[in-house]
Amino acid sequence: MPREHTGHAGEMASAEPAASGTGMPGGRIATADLLRDDVPHTAEPGTVILLNGTSSSGKSSIAEALLPLLAETYFHMPVDAFHAMRVDRDIADDDLQAEIDRTSKGFHRAVAGMAAAGNNLVVDYPLSRRWRLLDCLALLDARRVVLVKVYCPRAELVRRETERGDRTPGLAAAQYPVVHAHGVHDVTVDTSRETPRQCAERIARHLYGNPPRPTAFERLSALLASRNTG
Repeated sequence: MPREHTGHAGEMASAEPAASGTGMPGGRIATADLLRDDVPHTAEPGTVILLNGTSSSGKSSIAEALLPLLAETYFHMPVDAFHAMRVDRDIADDDLQAEIDRTSKGFHRAVAGMAAAGNNLVVDYPLSRRWRLLDCLALLDARRVVLVKVYCPRAELVRRETERGDRTPGLAAAQYPVVHAHGVHDVTVDTSRETPRQCAERIARHLYGNPPRPTAFERLSALLASRNTG
């Protein structure tokens, strides 16, 4: 008779093995857990590390270097992954911006939903339109957001964009004067002077070094509220 063992939830697991290839930890699934009808409790929202920089500024490389440095489990959520889910079909020029805006709006809500469920996230996303910042301020718990300015000089951005060849020419330059225009961040990194690992270490030191309050998102939310009531 197969041995039973205690599952992660402290319940006796059945002898039924988990389906292979699911990527889920645990090895076995407790039958009783499959029959639960109560939604698991979320103790507190997750932390969102928001890497804000132009296209080709190095956000994804920083995210990849950062995840192994973090003590807790974090998900990397890049907006490019959401664009990659879209069917491979030509979009008329007149419809393209609306398509991008819908994707961005949905992405904000996916990030907010994951964080609200208690998941920690490293979000790779340019705040290249003012409404994006305003929407994120409205959706995210400002106390739990670490806003990172991912800076790179314009000339270096253009060089990288040309070398990569997989971005719309001129995209980084167009985003450059806008993406950091709100002026407030918790951490600043310069990818022209530091490696992705060094940038990641700077972010981790901030996160685990008793970061000051209010956060950048709290300050931006307060500023927005004062303008709305002024």
